[in-house]
Amino acid sequence: MRSACRSLFFLAVAVTLAGSVQAQETASTTEEKPYHVAEDGTVSWPVFSGFRRYNSVCHTCHGPDGVGSTFAPALVDSMKRLSYEQYMDVVVNGRKNVNTAVQRTMPSFGLDPNVMCYIDDIYAYLKARSDGVVPRGRPAKKEDKPAEWAEAEAACMGL
Repeated sequence: MRSACRSLFFLAVAVTLAGSVQAQETASTTEEKPYHVAEDGTVSWPVFSGFRRYNSVCHTCHGPDGVGSTFAPALVDSMKRLSYEQYMDVVVNGRKNVNTAVQRTMPSFGLDPNVMCYIDDIYAYLKARSDGVVPRGRPAKKEDKPAEWAEAEAACMGL
């Protein structure tokens, strides 16, 4: 039953996002940063969590640290142009870019709890990489996982 409820939840999220996304040429310059990096290099929990999730799902196509591969674009570059809403639309609904020169397909992850439960964390990590405040590789220092984060994760994953 939980699995069915979770699937319906993710489907509702995907439909809602698909209907509400507005096309934008570039991300807003006044957008609040979804990450925090201390002067000593300590990253906020969402950035560290996003690093872990990116490397469990996304790196297969988009390469290590979001630098791209021969068949998927560099997300450190794409995140300079994509708004949060556009990012959500692509991850939740997927995308096809097929013409005579290019054949790229991004699958939909809207029903994958390993992505959807951490979608904001992945966003925070990729924005921090794109903005150049987090270097390649595993962050050396991270904040502890907040209790409310653990509770939200357990609820989202149905634990």
